[in-house]
Amino acid sequence: MSFTVENLEFYLMLIVRLSGFVYTAPFFSMSQIPRKIKAGIAITFAIMAAGIVEYVPLEYTGVIGMGLLIIKEFLAGVILGFSTSICMYIINFSGQLIDMEIGFSMVNMLDPVSKIQTTITGNFYSYFVMLMLMVTDMHHYLIRAVMDSFRAVPVGQVNIPGNIYEVFLKFMVDYFIIGFRIILPIFAATLLVNVVLGVLAKAAPQMNMFVIGMQIKVMMGLALLWIIIGRIPLVSDFIFTEMRGMATAILRLLSS
Repeated sequence: MSFTVENLEFYLMLIVRLSGFVYTAPFFSMSQIPRKIKAGIAITFAIMAAGIVEYVPLEYTGVIGMGLLIIKEFLAGVILGFSTSICMYIINFSGQLIDMEIGFSMVNMLDPVSKIQTTITGNFYSYFVMLMLMVTDMHHYLIRAVMDSFRAVPVGQVNIPGNIYEVFLKFMVDYFIIGFRIILPIFAATLLVNVVLGVLAKAAPQMNMFVIGMQIKVMMGLALLWIIIGRIPLVSDFIFTEMRGMATAILRLLSS
């Protein structure tokens, strides 16, 4: 490995793209991981990539041209990492809808994966899916995806297409479909409980159905969560399929 000025610029571009990926991709971008560790991971990945990526001389003019190359490389890593990380928002969406149905939506906490405020069930699902990501070696797939990006989009030849938003628009359709499929059992059970409470309210108007309904919904929700916890692998499979599809679509657009 030679360290001429030209080669050093090339290796720095590897670090720039991989840094954008590490700071946005799921698992690697968790808030509990210190920034120094994230920087060390990006540099380690860059050293690994230097051994497999073919050297390509960079073409630019002046400081402005070099700056534009850095911005493009960083955006390539950020878009690839964010396209896979955005799939984790399905879990937050489903968890918020579940807690809205069973009465836990008033309690919010920080989700370390998406770095947004989410409900208890959303955070619970998020940790489970992240655990499944590690168990199934899905994080290895993410590493292979960013390494393959150097073959699909060589260093210094990044071109951000204007129609990249179409990939995210298509994802929004799957976002709501998968989210509602996750909450469908609890939504159906809650609808049935509401119907029963409505009938009881007509049959016995003197009973306070608001107080009774809150307790019944909480107990019903916890019981259903305990029952459907075994379906977490299927939920994870949906999420990981979306991750693969998003990563493939983004790489195809960037290489076109």
